[in-house]
Amino acid sequence: MIYPKIPLAQSIIQICLAKGIRDIVISPGSRNAPLTIGFASNNNFKSYSIADERCAAFFALGMAQQIKRPVALVCTSGSALLNYYPAVAEAFYSQIPLIVISADRPQNKIDIGDGQTIRQENVFANHSLYNANLTEEVSKINDHKINEAIDIACFQKGPVHINAPFEEPLYETVSKLSVDAMVHHFAALNPIVSLEDLTVFATIWKQSTKKLVLVGVNEPDAISNATVEAFAQDESVVVMTETTSNLHHPSFISNIDTIITPFTQEDFEDFCPDILITFGGMIVSKRIKAFLRKYKPKHHWHIDPLRAYDTFGVLTKHFEVHPNAFFTAFLPLIHSVKSDYFAKMSRIQAIRKEKQDLFLSKVSYSDFYVFDKLLKTLPENSQLQISNSSAIRYAQLMEIPSSVEVFCNRGTSGIDGSTSTAIGAAVANNKPTVFITGDIGFLYDSNALWNNYIPKNFKIILVNNGGGGIFRILPGHNETEVFHTFFETSHNLTAEHLAKMYGFEYSLASDEASLEKSLTTLYSQKEKPSILEIFTPTLENNKILLQYFRELT
Repeated sequence: MIYPKIPLAQSIIQICLAKGIRDIVISPGSRNAPLTIGFASNNNFKSYSIADERCAAFFALGMAQQIKRPVALVCTSGSALLNYYPAVAEAFYSQIPLIVISADRPQNKIDIGDGQTIRQENVFANHSLYNANLTEEVSKINDHKINEAIDIACFQKGPVHINAPFEEPLYETVSKLSVDAMVHHFAALNPIVSLEDLTVFATIWKQSTKKLVLVGVNEPDAISNATVEAFAQDESVVVMTETTSNLHHPSFISNIDTIITPFTQEDFEDFCPDILITFGGMIVSKRIKAFLRKYKPKHHWHIDPLRAYDTFGVLTKHFEVHPNAFFTAFLPLIHSVKSDYFAKMSRIQAIRKEKQDLFLSKVSYSDFYVFDKLLKTLPENSQLQISNSSAIRYAQLMEIPSSVEVFCNRGTSGIDGSTSTAIGAAVANNKPTVFITGDIGFLYDSNALWNNYIPKNFKIILVNNGGGGIFRILPGHNETEVFHTFFETSHNLTAEHLAKMYGFEYSLASDEASLEKSLTTLYSQKEKPSILEIFTPTLENNKILLQYFRELT
Protein backbone atom coordinates (compact mmCIF):
# COMPACT_ATOMS: atom_id res chain seq x y z
CA MET A 1 0.00 0.00 0.00
CA ILE A 2 1.18 3.53 -0.79
CA TYR A 3 0.64 6.28 1.76
CA PRO A 4 1.52 9.96 1.75
CA LYS A 5 4.54 10.68 3.91
CA ILE A 6 2.93 13.68 5.60
CA PRO A 7 1.41 12.47 8.91
CA LEU A 8 -1.57 14.86 8.86
CA ALA A 9 -2.69 13.48 5.48
CA GLN A 10 -2.37 9.95 6.87
CA SER A 11 -4.62 10.87 9.80
CA ILE A 12 -7.33 12.37 7.59
CA ILE A 13 -7.36 9.33 5.31
CA GLN A 14 -7.40 6.82 8.19
CA ILE A 15 -10.27 8.55 9.96
CA CYS A 16 -12.32 8.88 6.77
CA LEU A 17 -11.86 5.16 6.14
CA ALA A 18 -12.80 4.21 9.69
CA LYS A 19 -15.90 6.43 9.57
CA GLY A 20 -17.22 4.81 6.40
CA ILE A 21 -16.49 7.60 3.93
CA ARG A 22 -15.99 5.84 0.60
CA ASP A 23 -16.65 8.34 -2.21
CA ILE A 24 -13.97 10.96 -2.81
CA VAL A 25 -14.23 13.68 -5.46
CA ILE A 26 -10.80 15.18 -6.16
CA SER A 27 -9.98 18.31 -8.12
CA PRO A 28 -6.39 18.04 -9.40
CA GLY A 29 -3.82 20.34 -7.81
CA SER A 30 -0.45 20.37 -6.14
CA ARG A 31 -0.99 21.36 -2.51
CA ASN A 32 -3.55 18.58 -2.09
CA ALA A 33 -1.14 15.96 -3.50
CA PRO A 34 -0.72 14.15 -0.13
CA LEU A 35 -4.47 13.62 0.09
CA THR A 36 -4.83 12.75 -3.58
CA ILE A 37 -2.09 10.13 -3.35
CA GLY A 38 -3.59 8.62 -0.20
CA PHE A 39 -7.18 8.43 -1.38
CA ALA A 40 -6.50 7.39 -4.98
CA SER A 41 -3.99 4.69 -3.96
CA ASN A 42 -6.40 2.99 -1.56
CA ASN A 43 -8.90 0.61 -3.13
CA ASN A 44 -11.25 1.05 -0.18
CA PHE A 45 -12.13 4.44 -1.65
CA LYS A 46 -13.82 5.23 -4.95
CA SER A 47 -12.06 8.33 -6.21
CA TYR A 48 -13.29 10.63 -8.97
CA SER A 49 -11.17 13.28 -10.70
CA ILE A 50 -13.07 16.39 -11.79
CA ALA A 51 -11.00 19.43 -12.73
CA ASP A 52 -13.55 22.24 -12.36
CA GLU A 53 -14.08 22.71 -8.63
CA ARG A 54 -17.57 24.15 -8.93
CA CYS A 55 -18.67 21.20 -11.07
CA ALA A 56 -16.86 18.78 -8.77
CA ALA A 57 -18.73 20.08 -5.73
CA PHE A 58 -22.15 19.79 -7.37
CA PHE A 59 -21.23 16.35 -8.71
CA ALA A 60 -20.47 15.30 -5.12
CA LEU A 61 -23.72 16.89 -3.99
CA GLY A 62 -25.67 14.80 -6.51
CA MET A 63 -23.96 11.64 -5.30
CA ALA A 64 -24.64 12.42 -1.64
CA GLN A 65 -28.25 13.27 -2.50
CA GLN A 66 -28.72 9.71 -3.73
CA ILE A 67 -26.59 7.60 -1.38
CA LYS A 68 -27.66 9.61 1.71
CA ARG A 69 -24.22 9.57 3.26
CA PRO A 70 -21.32 12.02 3.06
CA VAL A 71 -19.17 12.42 -0.02
CA ALA A 72 -15.76 14.02 0.46
CA LEU A 73 -14.39 16.82 -1.72
CA VAL A 74 -10.64 17.40 -1.95
CA CYS A 75 -9.01 20.48 -3.48
CA THR A 76 -5.79 22.45 -3.55
CA SER A 77 -5.23 25.79 -1.85
CA GLY A 78 -6.31 29.24 -2.95
CA SER A 79 -9.33 30.19 -5.03
CA ALA A 80 -10.00 26.51 -5.84
CA LEU A 81 -11.72 26.25 -2.46
CA LEU A 82 -14.00 29.22 -3.12
CA ASN A 83 -15.45 27.50 -6.18
CA TYR A 84 -16.99 24.92 -3.85
CA TYR A 85 -19.12 27.57 -2.17
CA PRO A 86 -22.30 27.42 -4.32
CA ALA A 87 -22.60 23.68 -3.71
CA VAL A 88 -21.78 24.10 -0.02
CA ALA A 89 -24.63 26.59 0.32
CA GLU A 90 -27.00 24.26 -1.55
CA ALA A 91 -25.98 21.35 0.70
CA PHE A 92 -26.55 23.51 3.78
CA TYR A 93 -30.12 24.44 2.86
CA SER A 94 -30.99 21.05 1.32
CA GLN A 95 -29.54 19.12 4.28
CA ILE A 96 -27.16 17.04 2.18
CA PRO A 97 -23.94 15.76 3.81
CA LEU A 98 -20.69 16.96 2.23
CA ILE A 99 -17.16 16.91 3.65
CA VAL A 100 -14.91 19.57 2.15
CA ILE A 101 -11.23 18.82 2.72
CA SER A 102 -9.03 21.68 1.55
CA ALA A 103 -5.25 21.68 1.42
CA ASP A 104 -3.72 24.92 2.68
CA ARG A 105 -0.39 26.67 3.02
CA PRO A 106 1.14 26.66 6.49
CA GLN A 107 -0.01 29.56 8.65
CA ASN A 108 3.26 31.47 8.27
CA LYS A 109 2.71 31.65 4.49
CA ILE A 110 -0.68 33.37 4.73
CA ASP A 111 -0.85 37.06 3.75
CA ILE A 112 2.83 37.41 2.84
CA GLY A 113 2.31 37.41 -0.93
CA ASP A 114 2.75 33.68 -1.55
CA GLY A 115 1.00 32.19 -4.59
CA GLN A 116 -2.34 30.33 -4.40
CA THR A 117 -2.77 31.53 -0.85
CA ILE A 118 -5.91 33.00 0.69
CA ARG A 119 -7.48 33.05 4.15
CA GLN A 120 -9.05 29.58 4.04
CA GLU A 121 -9.92 29.03 7.69
CA ASN A 122 -13.67 29.34 8.34
CA VAL A 123 -14.28 30.43 4.76
CA PHE A 124 -17.67 28.68 4.73
CA ALA A 125 -18.60 29.77 8.25
CA ASN A 126 -22.05 31.08 7.30
CA HIS A 127 -23.08 27.87 5.53
CA SER A 128 -21.18 25.02 7.18
CA LEU A 129 -22.15 23.01 10.23
CA TYR A 130 -18.58 22.67 11.48
CA ASN A 131 -15.13 24.05 10.61
CA ALA A 132 -12.07 21.98 11.51
CA ASN A 133 -9.01 24.23 11.24
CA LEU A 134 -6.11 21.81 11.59
CA THR A 135 -2.46 22.42 12.41
CA GLU A 136 0.53 20.80 10.70
CA GLU A 137 1.54 18.78 13.72
CA VAL A 138 0.10 15.36 14.49
CA SER A 139 -2.10 15.82 17.54
CA LYS A 140 -5.12 14.44 19.32
CA ILE A 141 -6.74 17.84 18.84
CA ASN A 142 -6.48 17.46 15.05
CA ASP A 143 -7.88 13.92 15.20
CA HIS A 144 -10.74 15.08 17.41
CA LYS A 145 -11.66 17.85 14.96
CA ILE A 146 -11.62 15.47 11.99
CA ASN A 147 -13.82 12.97 13.85
CA GLU A 148 -16.19 15.74 14.91
CA ALA A 149 -16.51 17.10 11.38
CA ILE A 150 -17.38 13.72 9.88
CA ASP A 151 -19.85 12.87 12.64
CA ILE A 152 -21.66 16.18 12.22
CA ALA A 153 -21.90 15.79 8.44
CA CYS A 154 -23.39 12.32 8.94
CA PHE A 155 -25.87 13.07 11.69
CA GLN A 156 -26.82 16.69 11.12
CA LYS A 157 -27.02 16.34 7.33
CA GLY A 158 -25.04 19.18 5.91
CA PRO A 159 -21.62 20.43 4.80
CA VAL A 160 -18.53 20.58 6.99
CA HIS A 161 -15.07 21.95 6.23
CA ILE A 162 -11.71 20.41 7.15
CA ASN A 163 -8.78 22.75 6.36
CA ALA A 164 -5.39 21.00 6.35
CA PRO A 165 -2.07 22.89 6.01
CA PHE A 166 0.73 20.99 4.26
CA GLU A 167 4.37 22.02 3.85
CA GLU A 168 6.53 20.87 0.96
CA PRO A 169 7.71 18.33 -0.08
CA LEU A 170 4.21 17.16 -1.00
CA TYR A 171 4.70 14.10 -3.21
CA GLU A 172 6.79 11.82 -1.01
CA THR A 173 5.27 8.44 -0.13
CA VAL A 174 5.86 5.61 2.32
CA SER A 175 4.78 1.98 2.40
CA LYS A 176 3.76 1.97 6.07
CA LEU A 177 1.73 4.35 8.17
CA SER A 178 3.75 6.44 10.59
CA VAL A 179 0.78 7.52 12.72
CA ASP A 180 -2.09 5.69 14.38
CA ALA A 181 -4.97 8.13 14.11
CA MET A 182 -7.46 8.30 16.92
CA VAL A 183 -10.95 7.27 15.80
CA HIS A 184 -14.01 8.07 17.90
CA HIS A 185 -17.09 5.94 17.73
CA PHE A 186 -19.94 7.83 16.11
CA ALA A 187 -21.15 10.38 18.60
CA ALA A 188 -24.83 10.51 19.51
CA LEU A 189 -25.23 13.92 17.89
CA ASN A 190 -28.89 13.34 17.15
CA PRO A 191 -30.27 11.74 20.32
CA ILE A 192 -33.66 10.10 19.98
CA VAL A 193 -36.23 12.73 20.88
CA SER A 194 -39.21 11.53 22.88
CA LEU A 195 -42.43 12.98 21.57
CA GLU A 196 -44.22 15.14 24.07
CA ASP A 197 -47.81 14.50 25.04
CA LEU A 198 -49.80 15.16 21.86
CA THR A 199 -53.21 15.31 23.53
CA VAL A 200 -53.45 19.11 23.29
CA PHE A 201 -52.61 19.03 19.58
CA ALA A 202 -55.06 16.18 18.98
CA THR A 203 -57.78 18.30 20.60
CA ILE A 204 -56.97 21.23 18.32
CA TRP A 205 -57.08 18.87 15.34
CA LYS A 206 -60.47 17.43 16.27
CA GLN A 207 -61.94 20.92 16.71
CA SER A 208 -60.76 22.08 13.26
CA THR A 209 -62.68 21.50 10.05
CA LYS A 210 -59.99 22.72 7.64
CA LYS A 211 -56.49 21.22 7.67
CA LEU A 212 -53.97 21.75 4.90
CA VAL A 213 -50.98 19.42 4.60
CA LEU A 214 -48.26 20.95 2.40
CA VAL A 215 -45.31 18.76 1.42
CA GLY A 216 -42.06 20.21 0.06
CA VAL A 217 -38.87 18.48 -1.08
CA ASN A 218 -39.08 14.90 0.15
CA GLU A 219 -37.20 11.65 -0.44
CA PRO A 220 -38.99 8.89 -2.38
CA ASP A 221 -40.84 6.34 -0.23
CA ALA A 222 -40.17 8.36 2.92
CA ILE A 223 -43.76 8.58 4.16
CA SER A 224 -45.63 5.47 5.29
CA ASN A 225 -48.69 4.22 3.40
CA ALA A 226 -50.68 4.32 6.63
CA THR A 227 -50.13 8.08 6.89
CA VAL A 228 -50.97 8.64 3.23
CA GLU A 229 -54.22 6.70 3.54
CA ALA A 230 -55.20 8.43 6.77
CA PHE A 231 -54.93 11.81 5.06
CA ALA A 232 -56.78 10.59 1.99
CA GLN A 233 -59.76 9.35 4.03
CA ASP A 234 -60.22 12.47 6.18
CA GLU A 235 -62.73 14.88 4.61
CA SER A 236 -61.34 17.79 6.66
CA VAL A 237 -57.85 17.38 5.15
CA VAL A 238 -56.49 18.67 1.84
CA VAL A 239 -52.99 17.50 0.86
CA MET A 240 -50.94 19.60 -1.54
CA THR A 241 -47.70 18.12 -2.83
CA GLU A 242 -44.92 19.72 -4.80
CA THR A 243 -43.25 18.05 -7.78
CA THR A 244 -40.22 17.41 -5.57
CA SER A 245 -42.27 15.81 -2.76
CA ASN A 246 -42.22 12.32 -4.31
CA LEU A 247 -45.54 11.70 -2.54
CA HIS A 248 -48.52 10.46 -4.53
CA HIS A 249 -52.18 9.65 -4.06
CA PRO A 250 -55.12 10.19 -6.43
CA SER A 251 -56.78 12.55 -3.94
CA PHE A 252 -53.68 14.70 -3.39
CA ILE A 253 -53.24 17.97 -5.31
CA SER A 254 -49.92 17.86 -7.16
CA ASN A 255 -50.30 20.96 -9.37
CA ILE A 256 -50.77 23.68 -6.78
CA ASP A 257 -50.45 26.73 -9.03
CA THR A 258 -52.96 25.33 -11.51
CA ILE A 259 -55.48 25.00 -8.69
CA ILE A 260 -55.09 28.27 -6.80
CA THR A 261 -53.98 30.85 -9.38
CA PRO A 262 -57.57 31.61 -10.51
CA PHE A 263 -58.82 31.99 -6.92
CA THR A 264 -60.73 35.14 -5.98
CA GLN A 265 -60.37 36.81 -2.60
CA GLU A 266 -63.49 34.96 -1.49
CA ASP A 267 -61.98 31.65 -2.65
CA PHE A 268 -58.78 32.30 -0.71
CA GLU A 269 -60.68 33.22 2.44
CA ASP A 270 -62.74 30.05 2.16
CA PHE A 271 -59.68 27.90 1.52
CA CYS A 272 -57.61 29.35 4.39
CA PRO A 273 -56.92 26.43 6.78
CA ASP A 274 -57.29 26.35 10.53
CA ILE A 275 -54.21 24.13 10.75
CA LEU A 276 -51.27 24.03 8.34
CA ILE A 277 -49.00 21.00 8.64
CA THR A 278 -45.76 21.01 6.67
CA PHE A 279 -42.90 18.58 6.26
CA GLY A 280 -40.15 18.19 3.72
CA GLY A 281 -37.84 20.87 2.37
CA MET A 282 -38.22 24.10 0.43
CA ILE A 283 -41.47 25.08 -1.32
CA VAL A 284 -41.30 26.06 -5.01
CA SER A 285 -44.75 27.59 -5.48
CA LYS A 286 -44.67 31.35 -4.98
CA ARG A 287 -48.46 31.42 -5.09
CA ILE A 288 -48.98 29.07 -2.15
CA LYS A 289 -46.40 31.01 -0.15
CA ALA A 290 -48.09 34.33 -0.94
CA PHE A 291 -51.50 32.85 -0.04
CA LEU A 292 -50.42 31.49 3.35
CA ARG A 293 -48.57 34.69 4.23
CA LYS A 294 -51.67 36.79 3.54
CA TYR A 295 -54.40 34.42 4.73
CA LYS A 296 -52.73 33.12 7.85
CA PRO A 297 -53.74 29.79 9.43
CA LYS A 298 -54.31 29.75 13.18
CA HIS A 299 -51.74 27.00 13.66
CA HIS A 300 -48.68 25.98 11.67
CA TRP A 301 -46.94 22.78 12.71
CA HIS A 302 -43.71 21.76 10.99
CA ILE A 303 -42.38 18.22 11.35
CA ASP A 304 -38.64 17.65 10.83
CA PRO A 305 -35.94 16.17 13.08
CA LEU A 306 -33.51 19.01 12.37
CA ARG A 307 -34.98 22.30 11.17
CA ALA A 308 -38.15 24.34 10.93
CA TYR A 309 -38.24 27.41 8.71
CA ASP A 310 -40.97 29.94 9.48
CA THR A 311 -41.71 30.30 5.77
CA PHE A 312 -45.19 31.77 6.23
CA GLY A 313 -44.57 33.83 9.35
CA VAL A 314 -47.02 31.83 11.49
CA LEU A 315 -45.01 28.85 12.80
CA THR A 316 -46.51 27.78 16.14
CA LYS A 317 -44.89 24.37 16.72
CA HIS A 318 -41.84 22.43 15.55
CA PHE A 319 -42.01 18.68 16.14
CA GLU A 320 -38.37 17.56 16.06
CA VAL A 321 -38.96 14.02 14.77
CA HIS A 322 -39.34 12.27 11.44
CA PRO A 323 -42.89 12.61 10.03
CA ASN A 324 -43.45 8.85 10.29
CA ALA A 325 -42.64 8.91 14.00
CA PHE A 326 -44.97 11.84 14.54
CA PHE A 327 -47.93 10.42 12.65
CA THR A 328 -47.51 6.95 14.16
CA ALA A 329 -48.06 8.56 17.55
CA PHE A 330 -50.58 11.20 16.45
CA LEU A 331 -53.02 9.35 14.19
CA PRO A 332 -54.38 7.01 16.92
CA LEU A 333 -55.34 10.11 18.96
CA ILE A 334 -57.56 11.66 16.30
CA HIS A 335 -60.53 10.80 14.14
CA SER A 336 -62.06 12.13 10.96
CA VAL A 337 -63.98 15.37 11.35
CA LYS A 338 -67.16 16.11 9.40
CA SER A 339 -66.27 18.79 6.88
CA ASP A 340 -66.71 19.89 3.26
CA TYR A 341 -63.12 21.17 3.00
CA PHE A 342 -61.83 18.30 0.88
CA ALA A 343 -65.05 18.02 -1.15
CA LYS A 344 -64.84 21.67 -2.22
CA MET A 345 -61.23 21.32 -3.33
CA SER A 346 -62.01 18.07 -5.09
CA ARG A 347 -64.68 19.82 -7.17
CA ILE A 348 -62.27 22.63 -8.01
CA GLN A 349 -59.61 20.09 -8.92
CA ALA A 350 -62.02 18.38 -11.36
CA ILE A 351 -62.91 21.70 -12.99
CA ARG A 352 -59.23 22.65 -13.38
CA LYS A 353 -58.46 19.24 -14.88
CA GLU A 354 -61.19 19.69 -17.47
CA LYS A 355 -59.95 23.20 -18.32
CA GLN A 356 -56.32 22.04 -18.48
CA ASP A 357 -57.17 19.15 -20.81
CA LEU A 358 -59.11 21.50 -23.07
CA PHE A 359 -56.20 23.94 -23.18
CA LEU A 360 -53.70 21.18 -23.96
CA SER A 361 -55.89 19.89 -26.78
CA LYS A 362 -55.47 23.15 -28.67
CA VAL A 363 -52.19 24.66 -27.39
CA SER A 364 -49.65 25.52 -30.07
CA TYR A 365 -46.01 24.42 -30.04
CA SER A 366 -44.32 26.18 -27.12
CA ASP A 367 -42.60 25.60 -23.80
CA PHE A 368 -45.97 24.63 -22.32
CA TYR A 369 -46.63 22.09 -25.07
CA VAL A 370 -43.10 20.69 -24.77
CA PHE A 371 -43.15 20.22 -20.99
CA ASP A 372 -46.49 18.45 -21.17
CA LYS A 373 -45.05 15.98 -23.70
CA LEU A 374 -41.78 15.53 -21.81
CA LEU A 375 -43.41 14.70 -18.49
CA LYS A 376 -45.90 12.30 -20.05
CA THR A 377 -43.19 10.32 -21.85
CA LEU A 378 -40.73 9.84 -18.96
CA PRO A 379 -39.63 6.19 -18.66
CA GLU A 380 -41.18 4.24 -15.82
CA ASN A 381 -39.04 3.82 -12.69
CA SER A 382 -36.58 6.46 -13.86
CA GLN A 383 -34.99 9.34 -11.99
CA LEU A 384 -35.85 12.88 -13.09
CA GLN A 385 -33.48 15.70 -12.29
CA ILE A 386 -34.83 19.18 -13.06
CA SER A 387 -32.98 22.47 -13.24
CA ASN A 388 -34.26 25.60 -11.56
CA SER A 389 -36.03 28.62 -13.00
CA SER A 390 -38.59 27.87 -15.77
CA ALA A 391 -38.06 24.10 -15.88
CA ILE A 392 -39.15 23.35 -12.32
CA ARG A 393 -42.03 25.84 -12.54
CA TYR A 394 -43.48 24.26 -15.68
CA ALA A 395 -43.12 20.85 -14.04
CA GLN A 396 -45.17 22.14 -11.09
CA LEU A 397 -48.18 22.67 -13.35
CA MET A 398 -48.47 19.07 -14.51
CA GLU A 399 -48.62 15.57 -13.14
CA ILE A 400 -45.54 13.36 -13.16
CA PRO A 401 -45.87 9.55 -13.15
CA SER A 402 -45.68 8.19 -9.61
CA SER A 403 -42.92 5.71 -10.52
CA VAL A 404 -40.55 8.58 -11.40
CA GLU A 405 -38.32 9.96 -8.63
CA VAL A 406 -37.91 13.75 -8.83
CA PHE A 407 -35.02 15.90 -7.62
CA CYS A 408 -34.11 19.58 -7.94
CA ASN A 409 -31.60 21.83 -6.14
CA ARG A 410 -34.18 23.84 -4.20
CA GLY A 411 -31.96 24.69 -1.23
CA THR A 412 -30.76 27.93 -2.80
CA SER A 413 -32.80 27.53 -6.02
CA GLY A 414 -29.85 28.59 -8.17
CA ILE A 415 -29.21 27.59 -11.78
CA ASP A 416 -25.53 26.96 -11.08
CA GLY A 417 -24.58 23.31 -10.87
CA SER A 418 -27.84 21.64 -11.92
CA THR A 419 -26.19 19.61 -14.68
CA SER A 420 -23.28 18.59 -12.45
CA THR A 421 -25.71 17.54 -9.71
CA ALA A 422 -27.72 15.46 -12.15
CA ILE A 423 -24.59 13.68 -13.39
CA GLY A 424 -23.45 12.94 -9.84
CA ALA A 425 -26.91 11.58 -9.03
CA ALA A 426 -26.86 9.41 -12.16
CA VAL A 427 -23.47 7.96 -11.17
CA ALA A 428 -24.71 7.12 -7.67
CA ASN A 429 -28.10 5.76 -8.72
CA ASN A 430 -28.40 2.86 -11.15
CA LYS A 431 -31.76 4.07 -12.44
CA PRO A 432 -31.98 5.65 -15.88
CA THR A 433 -31.64 9.39 -15.33
CA VAL A 434 -33.30 12.14 -17.34
CA PHE A 435 -32.22 15.74 -16.77
CA ILE A 436 -34.55 18.48 -18.00
CA THR A 437 -32.98 21.92 -18.15
CA GLY A 438 -33.26 25.33 -19.73
CA ASP A 439 -30.67 26.84 -22.03
CA ILE A 440 -29.22 29.42 -19.63
CA GLY A 441 -28.74 26.92 -16.81
CA PHE A 442 -27.24 24.39 -19.21
CA LEU A 443 -24.77 26.85 -20.74
CA TYR A 444 -23.87 28.21 -17.31
CA ASP A 445 -22.84 24.73 -16.13
CA SER A 446 -21.51 23.37 -19.43
CA ASN A 447 -18.22 22.32 -17.80
CA ALA A 448 -20.29 19.61 -16.13
CA LEU A 449 -19.91 17.61 -19.36
CA TRP A 450 -16.12 17.56 -18.81
CA ASN A 451 -16.55 14.38 -16.79
CA ASN A 452 -15.28 10.85 -17.42
CA TYR A 453 -17.95 9.09 -15.33
CA ILE A 454 -21.19 9.93 -17.14
CA PRO A 455 -23.34 6.77 -17.49
CA LYS A 456 -24.47 5.64 -20.92
CA ASN A 457 -28.12 5.91 -19.87
CA PHE A 458 -27.85 9.57 -18.83
CA LYS A 459 -30.05 11.83 -20.95
CA ILE A 460 -30.22 15.61 -21.09
CA ILE A 461 -33.34 17.29 -22.46
CA LEU A 462 -32.45 20.91 -23.13
CA VAL A 463 -35.36 23.29 -23.72
CA ASN A 464 -33.77 26.19 -25.61
CA ASN A 465 -36.00 29.25 -25.82
CA GLY A 466 -33.16 31.64 -26.57
CA GLY A 467 -32.74 33.16 -23.12
CA GLY A 468 -34.00 33.34 -19.57
CA GLY A 469 -37.65 32.80 -20.40
CA ILE A 470 -38.75 33.05 -16.77
CA PHE A 471 -38.05 36.81 -16.81
CA ARG A 472 -40.77 37.23 -19.43
CA ILE A 473 -43.43 36.08 -17.01
CA LEU A 474 -42.25 38.22 -14.10
CA PRO A 475 -43.63 41.72 -13.39
CA GLY A 476 -41.82 44.55 -15.18
CA HIS A 477 -41.02 42.72 -18.42
CA ASN A 478 -40.84 44.89 -21.53
CA GLU A 479 -39.09 44.56 -24.89
CA THR A 480 -36.04 46.78 -24.42
CA GLU A 481 -32.33 46.36 -25.05
CA VAL A 482 -31.72 46.38 -21.30
CA PHE A 483 -34.21 43.55 -20.81
CA HIS A 484 -32.81 41.41 -23.64
CA THR A 485 -29.18 41.87 -22.57
CA PHE A 486 -29.24 42.03 -18.79
CA PHE A 487 -32.34 40.04 -17.77
CA GLU A 488 -33.34 37.57 -20.45
CA THR A 489 -29.73 37.14 -21.67
CA SER A 490 -30.78 36.62 -25.28
CA HIS A 491 -28.47 34.38 -27.33
CA ASN A 492 -28.25 32.19 -30.43
CA LEU A 493 -26.12 29.42 -28.93
CA THR A 494 -26.84 25.69 -29.20
CA ALA A 495 -25.48 22.55 -27.56
CA GLU A 496 -24.54 20.79 -30.78
CA HIS A 497 -20.80 21.41 -30.71
CA LEU A 498 -20.57 20.81 -26.95
CA ALA A 499 -22.24 17.44 -27.50
CA LYS A 500 -19.73 16.53 -30.17
CA MET A 501 -16.75 17.67 -28.09
CA TYR A 502 -17.81 15.64 -25.05
CA GLY A 503 -18.99 12.53 -26.89
CA PHE A 504 -22.75 12.87 -26.44
CA GLU A 505 -25.30 11.69 -28.96
CA TYR A 506 -27.08 14.83 -30.19
CA SER A 507 -30.50 15.40 -31.71
CA LEU A 508 -32.82 18.37 -32.01
CA ALA A 509 -36.51 19.19 -32.29
CA SER A 510 -38.25 22.38 -33.34
CA ASP A 511 -41.89 21.38 -33.87
CA GLU A 512 -44.47 18.76 -32.86
CA ALA A 513 -43.40 16.14 -35.41
CA SER A 514 -39.66 16.37 -34.76
CA LEU A 515 -40.26 16.35 -31.00
CA GLU A 516 -42.24 13.12 -31.20
CA LYS A 517 -39.57 11.48 -33.34
CA SER A 518 -36.65 12.76 -31.27
CA LEU A 519 -38.12 11.55 -27.97
CA THR A 520 -38.52 8.05 -29.40
CA THR A 521 -34.91 8.13 -30.60
CA LEU A 522 -33.66 9.55 -27.30
CA TYR A 523 -35.09 6.77 -25.16
CA SER A 524 -33.99 4.02 -27.54
CA GLN A 525 -30.37 5.24 -27.46
CA LYS A 526 -28.43 3.14 -24.95
CA GLU A 527 -24.84 3.22 -26.19
CA LYS A 528 -23.78 6.64 -24.94
CA PRO A 529 -25.19 9.64 -23.07
CA SER A 530 -27.49 11.83 -25.12
CA ILE A 531 -28.61 15.43 -25.50
CA LEU A 532 -31.95 16.31 -27.05
CA GLU A 533 -32.15 20.04 -27.71
CA ILE A 534 -35.68 21.39 -28.17
CA PHE A 535 -36.06 24.84 -29.66
CA THR A 536 -39.18 26.79 -28.71
CA PRO A 537 -40.52 30.21 -29.81
CA THR A 538 -39.03 32.88 -27.53
CA LEU A 539 -41.72 35.51 -28.05
CA GLU A 540 -44.70 33.16 -27.73
CA ASN A 541 -43.91 31.11 -24.62
CA ASN A 542 -44.89 33.64 -21.98
CA LYS A 543 -48.08 34.61 -23.83
CA ILE A 544 -49.19 30.97 -23.94
CA LEU A 545 -48.42 30.44 -20.26
CA LEU A 546 -50.40 33.52 -19.24
CA GLN A 547 -53.25 32.43 -21.50
CA TYR A 548 -53.26 29.06 -19.73
CA PHE A 549 -53.90 30.69 -16.37
CA ARG A 550 -56.63 32.89 -17.86
CA GLU A 551 -58.46 29.90 -19.30
CA LEU A 552 -58.50 28.01 -16.00
CA THR A 553 -61.26 30.22 -14.61
